[in-house]
Amino acid sequence: MNKFGFGISPGRQIDYDSNNREVARYIFENEPSFRLCIECGGCSATCSTGNFTGFSLREINILIKRGENDLVRNALKKCMLCGKCTLVCPRGVNTRNIVVLAKRAFQKSDEYAL
Repeated sequence: MNKFGFGISPGRQIDYDSNNREVARYIFENEPSFRLCIECGGCSATCSTGNFTGFSLREINILIKRGENDLVRNALKKCMLCGKCTLVCPRGVNTRNIVVLAKRAFQKSDEYAL
């Protein structure tokens, strides 16, 4: 009766304190409109890249704020910087600049790691 089929599932909570939020701090300092983002998804709905790939600027913004940078680093390479996301944002967030700043922050962190 030891292996009846039930077990204790591992915890699924995210430990935000252990995540690195340096990229988010850099973006908040250089683009104050990033705080206005409510993750409505308007940017992702109009994204040309998102229509053909799994790219989602809404998801990237959430992951940056959480400090989950490993997923963001690879996803940012897909952005074409067309600016459609900035045009449709109801809060006036400069999403194009956020992508540029995030790429720059990752480049700086790579330089410091060497």
